[in-house]
Amino acid sequence: MQVAAVHPQRKATRELTKLHNRRLVFTTIYNAKQISRADIARLTDLTPTTVSNVVADLMEKRLVVEDGVASLPRGKPPAMLHVNKDAYHMLCLDLAKASFQGALVNLRGEILYQRSIYLGGRVGDAALAVAFELIDSLLSIASSPILGIAVGAPGIIDPDKGIVHRAVNFEWHDLPLQQMFQERYQVPVYIANASYAAVLAEYTFGRRRNVPDLVVVKVGYDVGAGIILNGEPFLGHRFGAGEIGHMVVVENGERCMCGNFGCLETVASSRAIVRRARAIARDNPASLLHVFAPPPAELDIRAVLRAYEAGEPALQPVVAEVGRYLGIAIANLVSVLSVPYVLIAGSVSNFGQPLLDVIKEEVYARSLARTVSQTVIETASLGAEIVLLGAAGLLLRHEMGVV
Repeated sequence: MQVAAVHPQRKATRELTKLHNRRLVFTTIYNAKQISRADIARLTDLTPTTVSNVVADLMEKRLVVEDGVASLPRGKPPAMLHVNKDAYHMLCLDLAKASFQGALVNLRGEILYQRSIYLGGRVGDAALAVAFELIDSLLSIASSPILGIAVGAPGIIDPDKGIVHRAVNFEWHDLPLQQMFQERYQVPVYIANASYAAVLAEYTFGRRRNVPDLVVVKVGYDVGAGIILNGEPFLGHRFGAGEIGHMVVVENGERCMCGNFGCLETVASSRAIVRRARAIARDNPASLLHVFAPPPAELDIRAVLRAYEAGEPALQPVVAEVGRYLGIAIANLVSVLSVPYVLIAGSVSNFGQPLLDVIKEEVYARSLARTVSQTVIETASLGAEIVLLGAAGLLLRHEMGVV
């Protein structure tokens, strides 16, 4: 009997088609919240048989469940499908702060458990050990299978290889973070720049969900911009797009940790604000800063924010100056990219409307009216967890095809 020849390319094509259909159906259910098989077929142009087969596979894996029926005036009501948000949990890390943060997140982007560990100035291998400790502690309490680990980290990152090429704040150079985590934990691992994670969070879960052209400027321990253009990440040549923290905004300014002088991070990061606040507290024993952190050396950005909200007058020009420098950088971004939305995130965004007003004033003054007139500049919607949620979005995009 003649045996039919095996064609690996055809087999691969069939497997890719199955994967494509699975991701398409799952994404359709995910975005609809609740939907029938017939509506999935209508929205995806897949045949009813294909949809039924894919749904059966997703239900077998507990990713999708039936929940009730649709209300119809006549005829048999169809069963409704929705994503089982606890089929898997995602382990998400934010390594772009003075305290490393980790969380277990369900498939709907709901944070189930969160933990942070203060770095206390640790860098290099010591900082890496904190990340391992954080992952170990989260894995020990996970109540569902882990879909994977996703990390928002500072610096220039190759997301395809998961290598942190340069994170000057932690003295990481060409660190194969993805490989290290995969070898230790044996689950899928994805690494992204924290600013890209922030913009992906807003794109996946936030107020500007699925806006195709979007920038999030994350201003915290460091400063960076995450960019999505035409619904896709814009990372630039050698993954350096968005590193606005090292844009020079002060001629002959202070030396930055990168080695240059006058970088945006030297005047607009939370570190820069805290440094100036400590000087104010040292020079003024009556400052409200002493109420929130009696020894000036213990001041952090949260204490500075509380003093600012309480009306400390010496902090008002500091915040205004931060807004002006951020406005200079954002004006350049808007002029180059012409995006409709720029969102401000990170701990510094908590200075609120006064900061935002100065940023807007500076951007509008420094940009062509035609370019900036339709640009909305606002505070991001996801708060302090934005990078953690962006890491969750990264896993959903790569493992489940959710876009």
